[in-house]
Amino acid sequence: MHVPFEGPGIILHWIRENRHLIEFTRFYDGDALPSVTDVDLLLVMGGSMNLYDYHVYPWLSEEVDWVAGFIRSGKPVLGICLGAQIIAAALGAEVYPGKRKEIGWHNVQFLPSLGEFRIWESLPAARKVLHWHGDTFSIPGGAVRIAESNAFPNQGFIFNERVIALQFHLETTLVSLRELVDNCRADLQPGDSVQTEAEILSEGKSYLANHNLMFRLLDYLSGLIS
Repeated sequence: MHVPFEGPGIILHWIRENRHLIEFTRFYDGDALPSVTDVDLLLVMGGSMNLYDYHVYPWLSEEVDWVAGFIRSGKPVLGICLGAQIIAAALGAEVYPGKRKEIGWHNVQFLPSLGEFRIWESLPAARKVLHWHGDTFSIPGGAVRIAESNAFPNQGFIFNERVIALQFHLETTLVSLRELVDNCRADLQPGDSVQTEAEILSEGKSYLANHNLMFRLLDYLSGLIS
């Protein structure tokens, strides 16, 4: 975790239901990174900082290097928003500012390439998900692009069939969304792809479908643990 208000959200429900154990590295509290050997599945959450703000958050560089080592270990990884950008950087891709911000509930289009991994059966071509970002990434070499939106062509990728990076949020709950809005309200400047606070908080139809999708992702990744 990089900020206290962007935690695992509904992922905690999946962890408890499956009787897994979770340990946190809270960079904002100065926590040290664990040994790679002590982690079976890595979750890299979001954050309000930019990946290239190393001078403000010096631990970002250390984290990118650690994630690169974890990926080399062959263990499964899931990154969300800033976490996806960290994975991209760890794989040698570029992370950079987009042409505009994308904030709120907008459709993401899943690409046919997802069928290669049999993660989502009968997946609709488009799904409304929560976005809260202004940066984007290039697709790392050897990775497969799996999603896009009207505002950002690179919304996700899979690397080596066991590393999944998503620019958008499937883990969001009503509680975590309110925390995000309360802490990042300054981002809600009028724009083509920026919803108002009222629009963001009024969305009530997409949570369950997105949570089910997140659970299927986690089932897939946890099934790779040897």
